[in-house]
Amino acid sequence: MIIAVDGPAASGKGTLARRLARHLGLPYLDTGLLYRGVGLAVLRAGGSPEDEAAALAAARSLDPAALDDAELRGEAAGNAASKVAAMPPVRAALLEMQRAFAARPGGAVLDGRDIGTVVCPGADHKLFVTASLEKRAERRLKELREKGVEIIQERVLQDMKERDARDSGRSVAPLVPAQDAFVLDTSELDADAAFAAALEHITSRQRAG
Repeated sequence: MIIAVDGPAASGKGTLARRLARHLGLPYLDTGLLYRGVGLAVLRAGGSPEDEAAALAAARSLDPAALDDAELRGEAAGNAASKVAAMPPVRAALLEMQRAFAARPGGAVLDGRDIGTVVCPGADHKLFVTASLEKRAERRLKELREKGVEIIQERVLQDMKERDARDSGRSVAPLVPAQDAFVLDTSELDADAAFAAALEHITSRQRAG
């Protein structure tokens, strides 16, 4: 069983995908970490994440074993990821890695921006998790402050607007719900309610056969 979970930043898709994977006993991949890994590698080499040649070289040499680096969760890596993810050669270089993970015996849960539309268009279940821009910025601000990062709300909101524009406006694999995706708006839902709604959708579809 392959479950694709897509959505914008801070929508709650990562939390939901990890919880579904644990509940269903499936391996889990945060595909965004692949792009963060590429972006961070470029930054650490002193390059620009807007340099396609540097980004492609980083994608081709990416070591999946290095995806537990804490710095990958930072804002710098996130912004760099959004830039390198807009490059078709980078996406192509990482595509097979994602599909190989999804092809594991028994299936997998993958979350990202284009899992249901490009990476696994034949996924058994497709979820598109979203929330209002204001709610997502509020969540990201809380998350950053809990990590001790001092940042103003207006900056978080602007960064999120820019990232949304890049993710939704890119020419290859833009952030859009698959036509057959279950759209889950978490603006007014906590993690438990979002999980319950997603699990009910999956189990009802399985019962329907």
